[in-house]
Amino acid sequence: MQLTLVTLSGTKFDSDVYEVILPTMNGQIAILPGHMPLVSAATNGVIEIRRGRNDRDSEMVLFATNGGVIEVDANHDVHVIVDEADDADSINEAEAEAAFQLAQKLKAEAKDQVSLEKAQSLVDRHAVRLQVANLKRHRSGGRPRV
Repeated sequence: MQLTLVTLSGTKFDSDVYEVILPTMNGQIAILPGHMPLVSAATNGVIEIRRGRNDRDSEMVLFATNGGVIEVDANHDVHVIVDEADDADSINEAEAEAAFQLAQKLKAEAKDQVSLEKAQSLVDRHAVRLQVANLKRHRSGGRPRV
């Protein structure tokens, strides 16, 4: 099946895949060849892509995303449209950790609802980025952060 992952800045992934795991409002869903047509909202979370049927978890492609729309069409192709998606290889874990800490500080110091919502959005974004970095390190044989 074909997976296309599109962001505001362009196409991030466009290739044949065996499986894609997506974050939705009802939890993670796995899309495999022959999946029934579907349209769903994507939530903040990790997109996991297994290119080949026999690929190990350590070979999966990972993206951190902050919501969007998922469509599985009648041809069983998967289209994911999101504002942004950061692949695991582009995430600097130390920078993501610093950004997460700053976002938490902004949230704690928020003086109004608008500031609180903006800070919470940043906390959520950087939490997912850290999750992807941790998954990548763990799956590649490194020690996960505690």
